[in-house]
Amino acid sequence: MSQKVTFPEDFWWGAAMSGPQMEGTFEKPHENVMDYWYKTSKEEFFNGVGPTVATDFFHHYKEDIKMMKSIGMNSFRTSIQWSRLIKDLETGEPDENAVKFYQDVIDECKKNDIILVLNLHHFDLPIELFQKYGGWESKHVVDLYAKFAKTAFELFGDQVHYWTTFNEPMVIPEAGYLCGFHYPKYVNKGKEAMQVIYNLNLASAKAIALCHEICDAKIGNILNLTPAYPATDSKEDQETSKIVDAFYNRSFLEPAVHGVFPQEMIDIMKENDVLWDQNEEELEIIKNNTIDFLGVNYYHPKRVKTRTTPLDYDYWSPEQYYEEYDMPGKRVNPYRGWEIYPKAIYDIAKNVQENYNNIPWFISENGMGVEGEERYINEEGKIEDDYRIDFYEEHLQLLAKAMEEGSNCFGYHAWTGIDCWSWNNAYKNRYGFIALDLETQKRTVKKSGEWLKKVTEEHGYIAKDSYQ
Repeated sequence: MSQKVTFPEDFWWGAAMSGPQMEGTFEKPHENVMDYWYKTSKEEFFNGVGPTVATDFFHHYKEDIKMMKSIGMNSFRTSIQWSRLIKDLETGEPDENAVKFYQDVIDECKKNDIILVLNLHHFDLPIELFQKYGGWESKHVVDLYAKFAKTAFELFGDQVHYWTTFNEPMVIPEAGYLCGFHYPKYVNKGKEAMQVIYNLNLASAKAIALCHEICDAKIGNILNLTPAYPATDSKEDQETSKIVDAFYNRSFLEPAVHGVFPQEMIDIMKENDVLWDQNEEELEIIKNNTIDFLGVNYYHPKRVKTRTTPLDYDYWSPEQYYEEYDMPGKRVNPYRGWEIYPKAIYDIAKNVQENYNNIPWFISENGMGVEGEERYINEEGKIEDDYRIDFYEEHLQLLAKAMEEGSNCFGYHAWTGIDCWSWNNAYKNRYGFIALDLETQKRTVKKSGEWLKKVTEEHGYIAKDSYQ
């Protein structure tokens, strides 16, 4: 039986984007790690496409913001590039061209009555800081990030009312130090990965302290929460899922909200002699500077079982405690290989409600990437992405259910507004409400963009079916 799924009138509807995936590298004073990775290893990027032009938001921001407003978006999140805003990485001195660009973006959002959320770090560490200091393994880099944050707050803190410190910080140690997916493409550097986790949490806390000192604004952190579901009800699998949750979710969620790290994680690191370098002063900074709100990126669950197959390497890694469980009969997005499991969004909402002070939070990314969307272009030249609409409606129905039960969620941002460059996947899978022609840079609203406009006007939608 169909039902109306409703949301509050002041609910945030919008999308997430990022500087390195949208702006292009025009006029940047520094390269970031992704720019450098592309420059040195173009063959690793889908169709050899890099971040040089991307969606060219640098030149199209006025048109893009107006277009986002036209499809009902009342808010959007993007990031300030450290490698663009800061001219002198050691002092935090800003680049004049970058200040003008970001000021223009802020002004354009105001003009279109769009709430702007500015994120400070989206996988885009300046390459010089990796080459000189080892990147996020270094506490000096933590201090330089704080100088960058301070500059951003002093320049724009009186105009931007919502800030975030990092996007998906867990991806930096996981993809860069454990799995080799992102630059520097290290594999199984477990001890280094743990130090990176600690340093990122410390950097976030230092930025939060500065924001509260300089701005009359709210600041959060954006975490990719991936619920770890055990393969069976056995005690072993249940314990395994808790360990996975501690390392991959709670390692950032606990300090962000409660100011402390998960004890079981600390115990395991001590047992294996991989505990990070820490001191009491730093732990106090983390304890006393927690987030005002939480951003949650959710795409797919993690299904795990207790490890039975020995690992073929000698380094310590969280992987030695678990294996991925390939659940029979699961729904999968074939283009990305990710399981589609909307109920996890309900489980995340209840977890935040029950275990994290019911902190104000929003879905900061949720989306479905599809390859070859040109197959779905109709006679009018519009992509009919019904699969994306179905994906959103399923997830939103379960989000609404959690909100009815008291979850303090205030918004939903899709990934993404306009098809954007996605690291070494480049433009392989498209996610946007708005299609991008890479050759002409022409933007065209997809069917999902029209759907969003209707949802925002009606503060909800009629669900096709019950997805529960």
